[in-house]
Amino acid sequence: MSHEPLANWNGEEMPLGEVRVSVLDRGYLFGDGVYEVLRVYQGQPFLEAEHLGRFRRSLDKIAIVCDVDRLIERMRATLEHSEVQEGLIYMQVTRGTAPRTHRFPPSDVTPNELIYVEGFDVEPYAEAREQGAAAITVPDLRWKRCDIKSVNLLANCLAAQQAAEQGCVEALLVHEDGTVTEGSHTSVFGVRNGNVLTSPLSPSILPGITRGLVTRLADRCDISLHETSFTADEISQLDELFLTGTTAEVVPLVSVDGNPINDGRPGPITRRLQRAYQESVAETLSNS
Repeated sequence: MSHEPLANWNGEEMPLGEVRVSVLDRGYLFGDGVYEVLRVYQGQPFLEAEHLGRFRRSLDKIAIVCDVDRLIERMRATLEHSEVQEGLIYMQVTRGTAPRTHRFPPSDVTPNELIYVEGFDVEPYAEAREQGAAAITVPDLRWKRCDIKSVNLLANCLAAQQAAEQGCVEALLVHEDGTVTEGSHTSVFGVRNGNVLTSPLSPSILPGITRGLVTRLADRCDISLHETSFTADEISQLDELFLTGTTAEVVPLVSVDGNPINDGRPGPITRRLQRAYQESVAETLSNS
């Protein structure tokens, strides 16, 4: 039986279902906020410094001022009190509650800060990681600052729903020039002739924390990796294709738009990087 996630709402701990947010919260009205998600292994947040660094950058880029150090203390306390061993931490800060107007509210308006910790009953991507998964391609309809981890996710939600309706785990977003930018909630990597390819960092993609780890792991494994985009038309020429994400970890894709990738099975480079990811988790836990 699962337990309700434990939340911390503006410094007060409570069950997530008891959190109450004003309809005048700017996150609710405008999507005026940012968020971060951390994976928890054996009660420990994984890649904490990297996630929190990106969180600080997102806040800075949209000019929300909050005490992130205090928020980190609350995050760690909420995790400890939740007793979650395997799961996720969600953190969100909005610009606060104020009368509805497009311009920013006065500087004395206090940001609203949410943290909650949710445990896994079933690890959500376990089967996909083992057997491989299917994806579709859809046009990338998002705004031009995808490097900010904003709560504005409508285009992502529409793409993810389209994938789900076709029995797929992810939607690969295709820029108007034909290049694959990323997934609706993951980063995307291709493998061609032994080389791993992924979109270079730019405002068009989120600087994925797991993406960054996998690029470092590729170097450790002597796998050639190039920050080079590939197009949707080139997917059929790839030897392997895989996704990375905080929850997904490393997931092989074995078909896209109903067409198999190579022989339709997870490839050897993807498998090597999956093993390297698990070794990195074990190494981090042993040093904590």
